[in-house]
Amino acid sequence: MSQIARILIVDDNPKYLQDALPMYGYEVSVATDGVQALKILSKTNLSKNPFELILLDVMMPNMNGWDTLKSIRSNEKTKHIPIIMLTAINEEQKMVSGLKIGADDYIVKPFVLPNLLARIEAVLRRSLWQKNDAKATDLLFASDEPVEPLTLREIEVLTLVAQGANNQTIADKLFVKQVTVKTHLNSIFKKLKVTSRTQAVLLAMQMNLINK
Repeated sequence: MSQIARILIVDDNPKYLQDALPMYGYEVSVATDGVQALKILSKTNLSKNPFELILLDVMMPNMNGWDTLKSIRSNEKTKHIPIIMLTAINEEQKMVSGLKIGADDYIVKPFVLPNLLARIEAVLRRSLWQKNDAKATDLLFASDEPVEPLTLREIEVLTLVAQGANNQTIADKLFVKQVTVKTHLNSIFKKLKVTSRTQAVLLAMQMNLINK
């Protein structure tokens, strides 16, 4: 990352990460169990000094990673903080359950540091994109400028985008070529005065043009 990111390490054996991450430009705070982590989060002014990421171990005393994850996601102040789970349990079902609860990524112990660093970079990058999209969309919602109506086909394309479909899938479902899908998307962006698929979907939902 081009700027220092602040990371909360929640691990009953944090020394390795506590020593290693600052060497790569990260500012770290440490909690040795979930209870301590929640106390740190509650006492921190997150609007002025936010945590950009939480590295959360699964197996800890007092409060395990699963319960800590649920508490963080249920709190309005902390629910948007990206979380990477650290686990020695390589069980797919538990990983799926964790993702459903709200984990952003997983890494299985023992891990190689470059792998963890790459995952941290990826999660922070996604988080930054989402924040930028949200800011841009907020500006759009505040605008009183009229929006040119979308055609029925453009609404079909945007509905499929909202469902997570890529251009090829949209083309297959609508029996058109990919270049046609791209043309429709360009038209949608122009009409809605947006620059990304995320902004287009959010604005269309706000205007009740589509239902996700």
